[in-house]
Amino acid sequence: MDARLLSAAGSHVGRVRASNQDSGYAGTHLFMVADGMGGHAGGDVASSLATQAVTAVADELFDSPETAQHELVNAIIAGSSELSEAVREHPELAGMGTTVSAMVRHGNKMVIAHIGDSRIYLLRDGVLDQITTDHTFVQRLVETGRITADEALVHPRRNVLMRVLGDFENAPIIDSTILDTQPGDRWLLCSDGLCGYVPENTIARIMLEHPDAGEATTALIQAALDRGAPDNVTVVIVGVTETAISAVPKPILVGSASLPLTFSTEPRRTTQRISTRFFQPRSVPVEATETFEADENYLDKVIAEDRKRAIRRRILWAVWVSVPIALLGVLAAYAYQWTQEQFYIGADEDTVVIYQGVQQGIGSIPLSTVHTDTGIRLDSLPDYVRVSVIHTINVADLNEARSVVERIANVAVND
Repeated sequence: MDARLLSAAGSHVGRVRASNQDSGYAGTHLFMVADGMGGHAGGDVASSLATQAVTAVADELFDSPETAQHELVNAIIAGSSELSEAVREHPELAGMGTTVSAMVRHGNKMVIAHIGDSRIYLLRDGVLDQITTDHTFVQRLVETGRITADEALVHPRRNVLMRVLGDFENAPIIDSTILDTQPGDRWLLCSDGLCGYVPENTIARIMLEHPDAGEATTALIQAALDRGAPDNVTVVIVGVTETAISAVPKPILVGSASLPLTFSTEPRRTTQRISTRFFQPRSVPVEATETFEADENYLDKVIAEDRKRAIRRRILWAVWVSVPIALLGVLAAYAYQWTQEQFYIGADEDTVVIYQGVQQGIGSIPLSTVHTDTGIRLDSLPDYVRVSVIHTINVADLNEARSVVERIANVAVND
C-alpha cells in the first residue's frame, strides 16, 4: 500500500509578522484557507470565526454536489454574520475581515467557494492551473484590459481587495463552482503569503518533486520563507484517489484557528470601508491589505492618478540622477580650465618646447599640448641644461616660461 500522505495542511507566521492571522483546515472531505486582516487581534479573530462557521458542515454527507455547493456558500455567509456579531460585542474589532477559499469533495466532483485573494490551484498532468479568481483591484484592471498580468505583479495597489468577508458586508458575494476531479489530481489551497511571493512555476515544481503531501506542504512554506516571507503563509494540499475520501489521517486545524479564540481589549484604529490612504499607496506597507468598493469610472480615475504619480516619480528620479551628473560636469570643466592655465618647459623629440597644460593625463588622454616650439635643439645645450629640459621645468605662467626659454637660448651652442 502507498504510504504517502495524500493530503496535509501547514501554516507559518512568516519572517515579518508578529502573529499568524491565517487559518487552515484539512478534513475528511472539506478543506479551506482563510487569511484574516484588521490589525492586532482582528485578523486572527476574523479567520478563526470564518473557519469555525465553515467547518460546521465538515461532517455532513451531502446527497449531491449541488447540495454541497449550497451548504458551503451558506456556511461562508454565516461566517460573515459571526464576524458582525463579534464586532457588536467587541467594537474594537470593527473593520476586521478575512478571505475564504474552501472546497468539498463529492465523489468525482470538487465543490469550490471563494472570496478574497487566497487561491485554489489544480495540478493535473504536471500542469498547475489557478482555479479561483482574485477579488483584487489589480485583477479588475487586468480583466478590463487596463493593465497586463505582468504589470499587476508590481502594481502599487496589488494588495487592495475588492471583496472580502467582513463585518462591513451584510450580503457578501461568494464565487462558487462545481468542477470535475480525477485520480492523480492534486489541489492546492493557499494564502497570498505563498502565491504572492513564490512563482507558480516554482510551486508546480515543488509539488511535482514531493508526491507526499506533508513534504510538499513543508517545502512550499520553506520556499516562501526563503523569499523573506513578509506575510503569514498557509498551505493545504489535497490529493485525489479512486475513492471519495482523500483526507488527512484526522482533521487538522492550523494557524490562528488552531488556538483558543481571544479578543483583545486594547483600543485600535478601525479599518475604513473605503480607505483614505487609497489615494496615497506609498504610505501603505507592502504587506498591508485594504478593501473598498468602486465603479468602473472610479477605476479609470485611480489609474489616471497612478499614471500621474508614475510620471512624477520618473521626473524626480531624473532630477536626482541629472543634478549630480551636472555638478560633476561643472567640476570637470572647471578642472580642465585650470589645467589649461598652467605651463611647463620640456622636450619634443629634439627641441625645447613650451607646453600648455599639466604633465598628468586621464588614462591615455593627455592634459597638455604644445604651445610653442622654440626651435632650440637639445644637442646644442650643456648636459645639465638638457637633462633639466628632458625632465621638464615647471613655471608659474607663460611669461615666466618665455623668460626661462631666453636663458636656455643664451647658453645654447650654435653650430
